Formats: sequence, structure tokens, C-alpha cells
Amino acid sequence: MLGLCLCQPVLCSCEEMKLEPVHASQASCVSTSRSLSFAVSLPVTNLSEGRSSRSLQIYCKNCPRSNIDIIPNYIEPRALSTFSKFASRADKPLHLRAVAGKHAADAGDIPLVLEARNTISGKGLNWKDVTSINHWLVNDYYKLVQMVNALEPRMQRLSNEQLKAKTDEFRQRLKAGDTLEELQTEAFAVVREASRRVLGMRHFDVQIIGGAVLHDGAIAEMKTGEGKTLVSPLAAYLNALTGKGVHIITVNDYLAQRDADWMGRIHRFLGLSVGLIQSGMGNVEKKAAYRCDITFTNNIEVGFDYLRDNITQQREAQVLRWPEPFNYAIIDEVDSVLIDEGRNPLIISATSSKDVARFPVAARVAELLVRNQHYTTQFMEKSVELTEEGIMAAELALDTDDLWNEKDPWARFIVSALCAKEFYQRDVHYIVKDGAVQIVDEFTGRVVENRRWSDGLHQSVEAKEGVEIREETVVAAQITNQSLYRLYSKLSGMTGTAKTEESEFLRIFGMPVVAVPTNLPNIRVDLPLQLYPTIEGKWLGVREEVLQMYKKGRPVLVGTTSVEQSEILSELLHEWGLSHNVLNARPKYAAREAEIVAQAGRKRAITISTNMAGRGTDIILGGNPEMLAKEVIEERVLPMLTQEIPIAGAVASSIAFSRVKLSPASLAKLSKAAVTAKYVAGQGGEVWDYTQAKKVISSFLDLSLHKNEQELEVMAGCQGAETITLGPSVAVAYLSILKDCQTHCQEEGNEVKELGGLHVIGTSLHESRRIDNQLRGRAGRQGDPGSTRFMISFEDEIIQKTLDKNIVVTNWIPWDTVISDSSFLEKQVYNIQRFMEAHNSNIRKSLVDYEEVLEVQRQHVYSLRQQFINSDMDSCRQLLYQYIQTVADELVTPWIVPSKHPKTWNMQQILKDVQGILNEVSEEHNGNLFELPSEAEIPSSLMKLRGVTTIRLDGSFLPDLPLTPSNTFSGPRFICSSVDRWLRMISVDSFSNQRYEKEAILLRRYVGELLIGVYREKIFISDLSPMDVEETERHLAISALDIFWREHLINMGRLRSAVNVRSFGNMNPLEEYKIESLRFFISMLSSFRRLTVESLLRPWKIEMLNALKEHA
Repeated sequence: MLGLCLCQPVLCSCEEMKLEPVHASQASCVSTSRSLSFAVSLPVTNLSEGRSSRSLQIYCKNCPRSNIDIIPNYIEPRALSTFSKFASRADKPLHLRAVAGKHAADAGDIPLVLEARNTISGKGLNWKDVTSINHWLVNDYYKLVQMVNALEPRMQRLSNEQLKAKTDEFRQRLKAGDTLEELQTEAFAVVREASRRVLGMRHFDVQIIGGAVLHDGAIAEMKTGEGKTLVSPLAAYLNALTGKGVHIITVNDYLAQRDADWMGRIHRFLGLSVGLIQSGMGNVEKKAAYRCDITFTNNIEVGFDYLRDNITQQREAQVLRWPEPFNYAIIDEVDSVLIDEGRNPLIISATSSKDVARFPVAARVAELLVRNQHYTTQFMEKSVELTEEGIMAAELALDTDDLWNEKDPWARFIVSALCAKEFYQRDVHYIVKDGAVQIVDEFTGRVVENRRWSDGLHQSVEAKEGVEIREETVVAAQITNQSLYRLYSKLSGMTGTAKTEESEFLRIFGMPVVAVPTNLPNIRVDLPLQLYPTIEGKWLGVREEVLQMYKKGRPVLVGTTSVEQSEILSELLHEWGLSHNVLNARPKYAAREAEIVAQAGRKRAITISTNMAGRGTDIILGGNPEMLAKEVIEERVLPMLTQEIPIAGAVASSIAFSRVKLSPASLAKLSKAAVTAKYVAGQGGEVWDYTQAKKVISSFLDLSLHKNEQELEVMAGCQGAETITLGPSVAVAYLSILKDCQTHCQEEGNEVKELGGLHVIGTSLHESRRIDNQLRGRAGRQGDPGSTRFMISFEDEIIQKTLDKNIVVTNWIPWDTVISDSSFLEKQVYNIQRFMEAHNSNIRKSLVDYEEVLEVQRQHVYSLRQQFINSDMDSCRQLLYQYIQTVADELVTPWIVPSKHPKTWNMQQILKDVQGILNEVSEEHNGNLFELPSEAEIPSSLMKLRGVTTIRLDGSFLPDLPLTPSNTFSGPRFICSSVDRWLRMISVDSFSNQRYEKEAILLRRYVGELLIGVYREKIFISDLSPMDVEETERHLAISALDIFWREHLINMGRLRSAVNVRSFGNMNPLEEYKIESLRFFISMLSSFRRLTVESLLRPWKIEMLNALKEHA
């Protein structure tokens, strides 16, 4: 608390701002709920002379002419430093002056010393503000805030129907030519008012700024607890007015569902449709959700939906909004999605059982090999290199002469097994659950569902652990998050920590980072780093630190980097009898992630968490009343609905927590709910397991979101229908208990604040300062007190990666000694962290550079697929005709020399190749479908046109040659297509200035028209329906494309590994990759066209057509 109390309500002369006797930092207008902002603009010293009291003249932020006089009855000295923090956010200055008054005796001789500040344009600014671009950006956004604030009284006078009608009004204005920028101010005011009415939550000014940043396609950096969730509806509503769709992307299903239910109420109130994407949904549900105005999903689902849409052959199976699936996205925790997850590609794979048996053998061989004798390791690159001795030992163990023998390859299996042995540890990088290896995300500490390491690494880890080895996978489709999110027309994001990666966001995504000011000043204390020589000493030091905070009554959050570390600390705390909660990737803990984190701010709460587990849930001092009320309901009602005992360790221990005192009314309603539940489970015959019962109770609690307490009491009062009234009874009890919990949490929260707030302990520095800042940000939310301390050892992984000689430190420093005042060592440690940041940033930059090459090719292939899937029959067929002409060109051009006479051309080979591609269809029709000319007829016919200036466009343009099949009707579209193909040939200048250039073009033209004529004749004389022909054409083309694209992805992966070797020859690997990948891609497209044309000209068997019909 500031210690500055206001003795009486005061009304500003602008008649808008009224202050109640609260602390100045919380001063707000009673009528409009607007918060005040202050600035110290004048240097004032020693105002206690004459034993006078102090009068604060505070200018109201929205008052155009006057000020408010507030006479405090006590000023605490430490409040002065807090006032100075308001300077950068004020629109008008705050003055302190000495006055005589009745409170002079209360003031005492307290010297007030305020730091002098430069005053620029009437605002209190320091030099850092002047040189900060961010400061001027925020100042500019405050102009928008003032305009939104000015509209607030008008919006409050609107009825619900009038407020909802604003959505249609905005849409009509957009159709009339207005831009989103012209609607922005009024749209933000509408959303703010809707939020106040629906959720009871009014956007702070800084949240309006955050919404504007999102709309501008930038990243809003807002500290933990500043209400990022409430910011997204501002930009989402505005951009959804276009009708093109808005995606709000979170990091998991839980947050997506929470936000869709919570924030979705604002959008639904305003008439927008809201969709939710969850894992396991069917295509019909997903398609409907993606076609809503606003869609909530997680980053994994939207990526895989995009890939699945691009491997399906049926238009009906696609779920995204094609042909423009990506309009605007708001990414919550954008740093986690685009930076932390940026190095992990999303992959859809097909299984291949080939070589699975080699992995267990390789794992056993890897166990026999010794590091630094048989192989060397590069820890930072996670790479292994066999020595000569290691190669000989492996070959001897495997009874082979060559590890790299193509017919009997063992090298990659041995290297992969060694990587699994050295770099991937159980309970650190993965856990084993139900006989399967599950990856633990190194940034969030969560188990990542349905993710597997590629290139045989996952199989090597499975072999090491002795679990069942699943088939090695072959990539069918893949994309990285960087490539995926650059497909959006506009992209924005929110996070609490992005400034340290601003250059990367700007370089890759073109998104600047704007640091949004906090609504209240941050008074968190970051304590100095503590260094220990050994890990053992560090853990004992952490336990001692936890004990000291526990004795004071302060809640403690301990962040660890792995499951293993969290359980080591848990055992140490159990030894001293300290009750605590553990939150890591173990299923028994992860199931209650949100509940555990929500109560981590209660008095004497001790929570051990992997670094970012629980991200997205605020830690509220005193506890979260909603979660606490839910726990009270579950404690009484769950035993009535199920006889199952929850998984051991799943329920958070509450031994150290004070119990909530329930009012008699709450106890009565809770008892009624419990009795009703007992009847339903007994006489009603309803039986649930523990998980189902919890879901049932959650659904009952959701009733309180949609109906008021009076309606629920009426529903719960029905007699003789206990099964029907169970839900309302539980909801009524919940609302009553919630009031008790709110009172309890507020009182306990005030007590925790007096004790110093939440204390956060970091047990290891991460390779990115951003991750550490996220952990620090758990303390001191919304102006609360708090403190943080990082305690590390010289044996931590980040230091051992870069300093091989750190072991020397432990030789002359006792193992349990703490070094807390060495600025030199602390600086060196942070330098290591910055080095690792730069190293990882360079890796990501390199991945992006390589991925950009593949992304261009991917977009070309996927656009082809969409063209085949979504175009009409005629458009698809004209594209196939162009492919046939291209294949004809490839049959002709290798065997002709345009500078020499046609008699010298290799007509024999040309006719042989043409006959080869038409051989099967010729046999199908007994050779009656077409007739090929002789080798001598072609040059003779070409020379007859030597002086001709005009030729026919049909199949008879070459004299004395057999006509191309032309029994089918050639409509206008086919003629236009024929002209287009002709123009393409004559526009290509590959034969420019060649003597027989015209003859070469005519020969290409003749062969192309011959193949097209044969194909058209084949369709004409068949008994297939047009729909069957269309489906067959699409299927053959898409299947050929998919086959070669998958092979191309494999080849590109091998090429990526191969080009690195060329750096030893002073070649640029990236440039070599670009050159070779272009060659691969051109060859791939040529092979795809050739296979497509050959498939079209082959006989179509009944079995294939039936399979297509079943597939459709």
C-alpha cells in the first residue's frame, strides 16, 4: 500500500471525477470507473518546514480545466518513490505544495524529497523516456484511449438491443467504404461496454492500448496479471466485422475452451458467432467452427488442420475456409508459439516398418561404446561423431565390414542410439507412461501429445527404455510455425515477455513489440543471484529459502527445469514436513494444473512447478475464489456421485491452508446439493467414475454463467424431480459459497500482501532470459508486492555446456557455500546466458533461412492441389491438357537441334518415346485409336511449311501426316485452351534466332495435339459418366503429386544434411542448398507431370474406378 490516505470524497469541478477515501494508487472515478494517472513534474524538497501539512493538487486526467485538492492525513515516505513511477503515464502534472491546515499536527516532521525530473511538453519525463521509441508509440495510443473514453458515457446510455445493433451498423459502414481504422474508436467503446455488462469487467486504459497494438499487427507485451485475455476481444471484434474470420490461438485446449466460454460471451452478446476447435473433433464440427466469425483454437490444431487439408483428395474433407483460410490471428503467449515452438516442425507422417528391428541392436551397441574413446559429443549441437576406434568397435559388434554400406546401413542407427544415450534423459526430456515414450516440452514442462522425434530418434529412445518400438515414420506433410503463421494476412500476439526477442519477431514476422504500461506500478523486488559450487548445495539452499518464507507465512513458487528436479526438491521438503504441491508433466499432477496454480498465492502455500507449467492462469494473492468455491463443492458432492478414489497425489494438499468459513445459508444450500446428488447416484441409478463425476459437476457450475441466482433457485425448488434439479441445486450452492470465498480470499490476500506477497525461486537459469522473466513475472501482478530470487550452481546444465573448467570452482569452495555478493561471477553467468540466447537465435535464423526455400516450393505444390480439388471440371481438364503438352515437349526437345535441318533430328527416338507412352491405350483399342507417321514423313511435312506464314490450329496443320483424333466436339473452351497452349510455345524464346525454330515448335505442337487427341478420344468412346471421369482425373493428378512431394521432402532432408559438409570446401551451405533444392524441385515437377499423363493415358480398370467411388 502506498500509505497515502484520502480523508474525504472530493468532486472535481469537471463534475466527472469523484474520489472516495482510498489509496491514491487506486483512485478512480465513481461514476465512470476511470482510473487517475499522476506525474511529479516539479522538484520539491523539505516541505515539512513550519510543521505544515501537505495538500496534493491532482489534475484529473479527463478534466479540461480544473484540479482536485486532496488533503492527506498521513504520508509514508516510501510512497514518494511510487509517485515518481507515474510520470511516464500522465497527461497532466501533479503538484505538491505546503499549506497550513487542521492536519498540520498530524503531519509531523517527515521530510519529503522528490527527484527532479525534466519536464517536456508539460509531462514528467526522464531521459530514458525521451530516447525510447516505445514511449512515443504508447503516447500516441493514449490519443485513441482519450477518444474511446469520451464515447463511454454515450455507450452507457444505450440499451442492450441498441448496443447489439452496433455490429450490423459497423458492417453496413464497411460495405459503404469505411475502413476498420475509421470504426476502431467506436468499436472499442462498444466492446468495453459489452464487457462491463456481460462479464462485469471494464477495460483499463492500458488494455485499450493493448487492443490497439493487436489491431495494428504488432505484439503487445503486457506483464503477468495485466489482463491479456480481456484485451483480445477488442481487436478480434473489430477484425471479425469483415466476415473473413479471426483465429484466437492459445497454447493448449484448456485455454482455448476457457477463453471461448469466457471471452466468447462478449462476442455472442454483440451478435458474432464463436467457434471452438479441440483435439479429437470431427471434420463436420471443425468446418462449422472455422466458419464462425471468431474461432478459438490452439497452435497445434490449426497447423495440423492446414496440413490435413492439403493431403486430402476430397473437397468435403477440408475444414478451413478455402481459398482464403488465413485472414487474421491473435496468438496468446506468442513467444511460446513462434519462438519456443519455432524449431519443432508440425509433421503428418506415414508409418514404415522397414528397419525397426535395427534399433534395439543399435541401442545395445551404444551401451558398449565409451564417450571420448569411441565417440565425441557436441553438447550444444546435440551431435555425435564416431572415432576410428569407435567405428572399428561398432563394426566388430555388428559383424559388418562397413557401417555405411548402402545394402546394410548401420551408421545412422548407431549415431541415433548414441544421441539418445547422451542427450535425452528420462524425466527431463521425456517420461515413460503406459509403456510409451512421451516428450516433455522443455519450455512449458508439459507432456506434448502426439509428438514424436524424427529421423529415428524416437525409436532409439524407445529402444533405450526397452518399450515397444513403433514403426519409423515417413514424412507426408510438414510445416514449421514460422511458415504457418506467415500465411496470415495479418498477425498479432500477446505475451508478458517479448522485448528480448524483438529483433527476431521483426525480422521473421515483421511484427514490432510494444511494451504496454502496467495499470499499476510494479513494486516487485528482484533479489541478487545466489551461486553454489554444487547442485547438492543448491537444493539445500532452496529448501532453506522455502522454509524461511514458510515461517513468515508467504506463499512460495519454486520453478524447476525438469520433472526430475521437481521431484528431488519435493523429497527434500517432505524430509522437513513441509506440505506442498508439485506440478509437472506427471499425469497425476497435470490433470489439476489450473487448480494448483490458482491457489499458489494462498498463505503458506508452497508450489513446485516446472518452469512454465500453469501458464495462462494467474496466481492471485489469497487464492482464486472461483477455484476455491469449486473445490468446496467437489469436496462435498463428489463422494455422493462416485465411489472411486482419486489417483494418489492428484489432490492438492490443503493442510497448511486456512479453511473457508461458510455462512449458514451456504451450508444449507451445500447440504441440499449433496443430498440431491446422493439421491441421483443411488435411487436415480446414475453411476459415474471419478473423472466423469468431475465433468458433471463442472457442467453444473457452468449454469451460473448463463442464469442468475433467482432463476436457478426457482429451477432448484421443483419437487419430485431431483434428477432434473441437481444441476441448479449445485449452481445455487456454488454462487452462495463463491461469495464466502471472495470474502475469505480478499482478507487472506490483504494479509499476504502485508507479509510481502508471493516469493518466486528460480532453481536454474534458462537459455533465454525471456523464460526466466516469465517465471519472475508470476510475482508482483497488478501492483501486488512480491519478490524473486534465482539460485543456481556451477554444475547446472547451462554453465556446463559452455564452461568445461567449472569443476575447478568446487575444489576451493565448500560444496554448501553460497556466493551472493560477487558481481563479477554474476556478470559472467549472465554473459553465458546471453551467449546461449545468441546461439539459439542463430539456429532459429538458420532454420528459417532453410525453411523459406522449402516454403516457396510447398506453396506451389499446395496451390496446385487446391486447384485440382476446388476448380471446376473444365478448368481442371485444361490444366491437364497443359501438362500433356509439357510432357510432349519433354519427349521432343532432347532429340532435336533447331539450328540443323529436321532430317538430322532423331525422329526414330521421338516416335519410340511417343509409342511407349501410348502403348497401353493402343493395345486396349487394338491399335485403332490413332496412327503414327513414319520417320521420313515428319521432316518432309515440316519443310513444306517452310515459307508458309499462316497455319491451322486444329490437328491438320502439318500436311501429309495422319490426323490427330478429332471425333469429339471441340467447344469454345477447348479452342481457347488450344490457342493458349500455342501462345505459350511461341512466347518461349529458348529457340530464338535458330534457323529451324518454327519447325521445332510445330513438331512439339503436333506431338502435343496427338497425345491430347488420343486422350479425348479415349474418354469419348468410354462408357464412363462425366462425374466418374472428373473424379478419376482429380485422383490421378493429386495422387501423383503426393507421391513425388513426399519423396521430395525426404530428399530435402537428406540434402540439408549433405550441404553442411560442403562448408569444409569454403562453400556456403545455404546457397548450395538453394541451388540443389531448385534442381530437385524442377525434377520433381517434371516427374509428377510425366506420371500424371502416363496414368491418364493408361487403361482405367473397373477396380480402380470402384475404389475411387468408395473413397469419394
